[in-house]
Amino acid sequence: MKVLGIESTAHTLSIGVSDGPKILSNVLDTYSGGNEGLIPRKLADHHATVFSSVLSQSLADAKLSIDDIELIAFSQGPGIGSPLSVGVSGAKFIALKYNKKIIGVNHPYAHVKIGEHFCKMKKPLILYLSGGNSQILIEQGGYYHVLGETLDVGIGNLFDSFARAIQLEHAHGAALSKFAEGGKYIELPYTVKGMNLVFSGLLTQAEKLANKYEKRDVAFSLMETAFAMTCEVTERALFLAKKKELLVCGGVAQNKRLQEMLKSMCADAEIKFDVAPNEYNRDNGAMIAYAGQLLYEKYGAMPIEKCIPITNYRIDRIKEILG
Repeated sequence: MKVLGIESTAHTLSIGVSDGPKILSNVLDTYSGGNEGLIPRKLADHHATVFSSVLSQSLADAKLSIDDIELIAFSQGPGIGSPLSVGVSGAKFIALKYNKKIIGVNHPYAHVKIGEHFCKMKKPLILYLSGGNSQILIEQGGYYHVLGETLDVGIGNLFDSFARAIQLEHAHGAALSKFAEGGKYIELPYTVKGMNLVFSGLLTQAEKLANKYEKRDVAFSLMETAFAMTCEVTERALFLAKKKELLVCGGVAQNKRLQEMLKSMCADAEIKFDVAPNEYNRDNGAMIAYAGQLLYEKYGAMPIEKCIPITNYRIDRIKEILG
């Protein structure tokens, strides 16, 4: 089944095409706001401006026309309302104009399913880390359940916020990671509650210490502490769930230091660890297309009137939304 997937939850507008397990195209255009952060209106303007060109390039890369597409899939949430609405509106327009079936996709679900696909894993413990989310997930009975999560901000937002606070030119996690290389460790708040995480105290203290110590050292310490907290709750979940496989997915899963720490933890416990290629861990349309077909096969097409953005769409609400 040839599926067109549209991703627009945050700063990336991406459109991909899949045909069953095969990815035919994956085109993206990312808005860079420098140090100002993610301004919803500017994100929406960017997505609306590049939508047509990204769509055309994705179809061209897939060597298909819109007539060949059998299903339109779109990120329905969670995400930032304004850019999310652009993707939803674009999907509805295409579906109505060309008489195509349509389905909304939970964004974390898409990250999980594309990760499972590339890593050839079935029902692993899942560590999902992105800008707005930090969750430990497990599949039971065909549905995903949250074992643990952040109680305040996502780990990606933690890094982005600190990068803005110290006025990095490009205020995002990848730039902060590079900036932190060679830093020295400074003790910072470490808050774990069972399998849940709390990052706000860590951020507040790091921002204070950035005025007292070398910013590089504080950045290094912030990331090391956040990753250590994440490893602790993940290890606890692995043993509670008695899992022998760990999949890490989402934008923050691209971080090499985090991967190194998780690999070491898993090796000690003889647990298989894996992560999908970076192209499919960042926000991308191909994962929406791939996940869209899986959801369509389970739930069928979505009525057009239900195609609305859901900014707080949790992965454990999929049955409620689509069922």
